[in-house]
Amino acid sequence: QVQLVESGGGLVQAGDSRRLSCAASGRTFSSYAMGWFRQAPGKEREFVARISRSGGNTYYADSVKGRFTISRDNAKNTVYLQMNSLKPEDTAVYYCAADSSSIRIVGTTADKYDYWGQGTQVTVSS
Repeated sequence: QVQLVESGGGLVQAGDSRRLSCAASGRTFSSYAMGWFRQAPGKEREFVARISRSGGNTYYADSVKGRFTISRDNAKNTVYLQMNSLKPEDTAVYYCAADSSSIRIVGTTADKYDYWGQGTQVTVSS
């Protein structure tokens, strides 16, 4: 089991950058693929990015490709989401999630993830 705690959210202006962090408990962090999702008011939770257990493979939603970068530091049990060129439509609660599957390569839906953090709010003003 793993517990996830996100941080780094806040109020930013359009065009700004922000880095979110997700700290995981436990000594098996490197056995989880990790993902970031977001949920805007009145909308369903949507996939943002995913990183493999080793960090060697990453996947992004088209809406953030080229602007966001997911990375991880297994020695620090932390996954990051670097967000650049933020837009008002990026406003949402951002969640990190852990996928315990050892065989899944790509997971872009919430049901593929076993553990979730509590979320951190990112608000982008125009």
